[in-house]
Amino acid sequence: MLKNKTRKRFLITLISLICLVSLIFTACGKQSSGGSASSGSDALKQDKDGLIPIKTSSKLDCSSTPWVVADQKGFLKKYGLKVVYTGETQPAQQIPAILKGDNNVESFHPNTYAPAIAGGANIIGIGAEGIDPAPSVDPKYRHMWWFVSPKAAKAGVKTFKDLLNYKKGQKLKFTTISANICTDFVTGVIAKQYGIPKDRIEWVTMPDVQAIQALSQGTVDVSAVHPPYYTGMEKAGNIKIADTLDANLGPAAGISYWVVNKTWAKDNPTVTRKFLKAMTEAETWTNNNPKEAAALTAKHIGQPVSGSHYYTETLKLDNAKYIQPWLDASEANGSIPKGKVKISDMVTDEYYK
Repeated sequence: MLKNKTRKRFLITLISLICLVSLIFTACGKQSSGGSASSGSDALKQDKDGLIPIKTSSKLDCSSTPWVVADQKGFLKKYGLKVVYTGETQPAQQIPAILKGDNNVESFHPNTYAPAIAGGANIIGIGAEGIDPAPSVDPKYRHMWWFVSPKAAKAGVKTFKDLLNYKKGQKLKFTTISANICTDFVTGVIAKQYGIPKDRIEWVTMPDVQAIQALSQGTVDVSAVHPPYYTGMEKAGNIKIADTLDANLGPAAGISYWVVNKTWAKDNPTVTRKFLKAMTEAETWTNNNPKEAAALTAKHIGQPVSGSHYYTETLKLDNAKYIQPWLDASEANGSIPKGKVKISDMVTDEYYK
């Protein structure tokens, strides 16, 4: 009788241990960062290919590089993710698309999404994407270059400062992709340094690819473009007069953030963390393999590319230092009310602690 009881206790203990070991292995599997791991209780689920889709607008400009690299070099797949391009989305519709759930992630400069937050939009930056590189890095990786036509150069415009005395009494037409982006912020910073009043600047909205032709045809005076289009500008004979280093803002001149719907991130915390890991690895690879990254970008956008943007290799940045100049400028130009938006409204470190 005693032997039977002992045998039963042994069997119960053995079964309990087996169950415990099974639970431990299951838990470890859920915590893995690899592509085969489940997204746990996240709302997003795997497609038939075993990958979780991340929706974003189709990109035929400088914003494509991190996505193209993350996709083509396998960084997204490593974490069980894939990119799904949903079609071209006009700049003014990109934040509404995130709010509606048509897209999951976009990247924006602080002055682009701060007005939306001031208006009550349920969005947040989850981690930094781009920055301006150190002065020692090749200038072709700086966030923007400003160009004038050969005609303007012959008239004496060789630097941004020379615009002060160019076409006196007239407005100067500058290209920009849309309102409240890097172009108007950094242009304003440089112009202020040289005493060029903001009321002399007239913004003409168009994509970078059209800015080359507009400058060459003389319909604008200055074109500010991003890396994929530096080569095109130079081949067209246009003259570089400045880049983002001239703003004296350091890395903040090119700062941008991955922005999502707060509810989407809350419902998909594991996916959000994996996305940040995948993209940071892709951005690090891009910085270290600029020629191949440029080739991948050129193929994707169908334009010759001299270089890509420069990217963060860590999410642990002094966000207040980088964001505040953009908020100050947004308050100064009236796009957000003074004191309405705080740094904590702009970015969270919840998903990369």
